[in-house]
Amino acid sequence: MAWKGGVGMKWFKNLIIGRARNLGDAGLFHKVSLVALLAWVGLGADGLSSSCYGPEEAFKALGSHPVLAIFVGLATVVTITVVCISYSQIIELFPGGGGGYLVASKLLSPGFGVVSGCALLVDYVLTIALSISSGADALFSILPAEWQGVKLPVALGAAALLTLMNLRGVKESVLFWTPVFVLFILTHGFGILYAIGSHLGTLPLVAAEIKSDLNLSVSQLGWFGLLALLVRAYGVGAGTYTGIEAVSNGLPILREPRVATGKRTMLYMGVSLSLTVGGLLLAYVLYHVKPVSGKTLNAVLFEGITSGWPAGLGPWFVGAAMISAALLLFVAAQTGFLDGPRVIANMALDHWFPQQFAQLSDRLVVQNGILLMGIAALVAIALAGGSVAFLVVLYSINVFITFSLSQLGMVRHWWTSRASENRWRRKLIVNGVGLCLTGFILITLCIAKFREGGWVTLAVTGGVVGVAVLVGRYYQGARFKLKRLDEAVLVLEQDGSREAALAAGKPSPICYPKEHTAVVLVNGFNGLGVHTLMKITTTFPGVFKNYVFAHVGVVDAGNFKGTAEIEELRRHIKHEASRYADYMMANGYYAEAVTCIGTDVVETADKMVDEIASRFPRAVFFGGQLLFLKETWMTRFLHNFVIFSLQRMVFRKGFPFVMVPIRM
Repeated sequence: MAWKGGVGMKWFKNLIIGRARNLGDAGLFHKVSLVALLAWVGLGADGLSSSCYGPEEAFKALGSHPVLAIFVGLATVVTITVVCISYSQIIELFPGGGGGYLVASKLLSPGFGVVSGCALLVDYVLTIALSISSGADALFSILPAEWQGVKLPVALGAAALLTLMNLRGVKESVLFWTPVFVLFILTHGFGILYAIGSHLGTLPLVAAEIKSDLNLSVSQLGWFGLLALLVRAYGVGAGTYTGIEAVSNGLPILREPRVATGKRTMLYMGVSLSLTVGGLLLAYVLYHVKPVSGKTLNAVLFEGITSGWPAGLGPWFVGAAMISAALLLFVAAQTGFLDGPRVIANMALDHWFPQQFAQLSDRLVVQNGILLMGIAALVAIALAGGSVAFLVVLYSINVFITFSLSQLGMVRHWWTSRASENRWRRKLIVNGVGLCLTGFILITLCIAKFREGGWVTLAVTGGVVGVAVLVGRYYQGARFKLKRLDEAVLVLEQDGSREAALAAGKPSPICYPKEHTAVVLVNGFNGLGVHTLMKITTTFPGVFKNYVFAHVGVVDAGNFKGTAEIEELRRHIKHEASRYADYMMANGYYAEAVTCIGTDVVETADKMVDEIASRFPRAVFFGGQLLFLKETWMTRFLHNFVIFSLQRMVFRKGFPFVMVPIRM
């Protein structure tokens, strides 16, 4: 999409969002793509920031048996490792990206893909809402209690600001937050190392204390009760694993070679998340951390760590750690803005959502998707009142739907390809273990959180799936009707071949630039374009001496993946438009094809119209428009009707534009 308006509006847009990027820039993809380190910041922040609430939720679930956090920590590290390795295999198999949606669609069925994709979309909205709300909690943990009243407005303002930043572009938004990410790593890494290192001298006493507490827990709960409590804490802390899937979804924005960059990013993410989560849970036990009203558990931990430090130094460290945590949680919302729009764009390309969600802005971002994610997150924060406790209940269920479907699809793939894949057993075991773990967590979460509010997430996800199915069925019906129009293509190709044979050896038709010229706007060699051309030749026989076929190639989320894809788009639209020109040349008329690529049809066509009109001053522009016999809100919403915008643009230039109705 492009911003419409005068010079003042364009200046304001350039100031806030930035100038349009040049698709002809040879180094464009190098400028907008992310190296592994920046991808770790932009995509890994979601996973790493979950250490601000995931371990805390798991630790609180243990109640009066905090020593069990050590075992929860070990299980968490194992789960992170298995999921990261399994997603590295997904990156290898699907180097073009797409993540859970594409894996489920290709390896299971389109229906499973819709469920996986919709679950991810809701999860990414909640990622933004929870990250921002949790960030506000961390920030207000070190501010006076009387300031709590402005926490919700601050959270809403942060969501709006992040939406605006992401409209500027992926790399710009990630670079802005990199210092925050580094500060979080330094403060939390040092805090964890200090907490563990300060107890090394008393390790025998610590081990004896842990053993005593463990025996007490066994005597109070019994082995079955102990296992049940561990399972519940393990499931409640499942928010820790969210964000791991982000790299496989975001591969298109990574620097080439994408697979290597993606796997390196996954390694950074897995190691940093494992060390942080495992280290925090151990530190909670070592410092006997207990919840304090108005403060996060990490704030309580760091206050305990620094209690014996020189005067003034402790509060500074705690302040820096909590500010970095708060800001990192805002950074974590980036994952929702980076991957959410990409998921909805992929689903739009497969006709499960309106086609507008696959369009790119002139900053080469999925603008409609970003706006949708931002607005939905604002609504979620407002309805939840910025409550992290409530949002955590809604969160993490959906990502495990996607996790489980992805692992199931990979297991099926390795089994069916075992004859051609040498290492299929090892890969199947990895994804099989991943399926068992993620499936177990999904079942645990649904049971544990359903009555607490988890049903809301499942209901909303079901509603989104319903909308996707409704849209998909509509587009399927529309494609069936369009196939009837495409029958005219075969007729034209046959006629063109016969006429070309008859015209063999004859001189090429001569161009008469001062004569009437029909400029036909086409969007491919298809039934719509062929019917439009037939209507022109039959309605205005002998009027036009020249025919120009103008085709704008739209750069969208489906083809904006690299220089090769852009060049292929240029070649394809040139070939499509030339087929019309070849047909008219074979029939004795001068004809040519004019093509250009861009993110916005009207803006790109604006330049083409000027160039064509300068050469053919008596040009008349034509465009075909599908006419639905029964127009509904769906036909108005699910079709872009860009032809009307093109007509207004041509009218402003003083040229006639004839709309050719094509009945469906």
